[in-house]
Amino acid sequence: MAAYDAVCFDLDRTLCEPTQDPEALLRETFDRADCDPFCTRADLRAAVDSLPTAETDREFYEYLFREVATRAGADPTRAPTLADAYLESYDPTAVRFRPGAETALEYARERTSVGLITNGGRPTQTQKLQSLGITDAFDVRVFTEPSAGIYPKPDAAPFEYALGELDATPDAAIHVGDSLHADIAGANAMGLDSAWIQTGNVTPVEHEPTYELSTLEALESIV
Repeated sequence: MAAYDAVCFDLDRTLCEPTQDPEALLRETFDRADCDPFCTRADLRAAVDSLPTAETDREFYEYLFREVATRAGADPTRAPTLADAYLESYDPTAVRFRPGAETALEYARERTSVGLITNGGRPTQTQKLQSLGITDAFDVRVFTEPSAGIYPKPDAAPFEYALGELDATPDAAIHVGDSLHADIAGANAMGLDSAWIQTGNVTPVEHEPTYELSTLEALESIV
């Protein structure tokens, strides 16, 4: 018998990772925009949690480049051009499973209900699912859709929607993700158990996960 009635997964950097070189993609973005580079990929990642909610991928990247430019003392008015350049170079289908992810997903599917809760829009994230061959692998898929009241994690809305569709209560569900801010804080606030997939040398302080996993291969020990 499974330990949980439902297992929910994040997508980016949890189940999958890009095959495009992120630094090369950023260099190409600045080249396309005819703009001197003012940030690294790490700078972009560091700014994500402070952004306002975006309605589209295009808006998200405009917010992102504006925030990073402001932090770097660069010209924030270049953000729209940089957002367009980034999306011209970015290929959402260029993804692969993270180590252990495909096996962990199948393991969970064989034992309980499975959901996807991703901080990404439906069009882009669906392309990733199609590329991985897991479009139909989930009992519910929850994308960020502010116009429908589904705001990004750590907001409660995506967790509430997923649990409702899975007919599961928070105390009988677990959410698996890589972001302490979005995944772990969001799950903890909802009363779900949480499993944090470590993707770097970060020590959880403010948001403490129920479990820490060095790889998704370890999911079998808790589900």
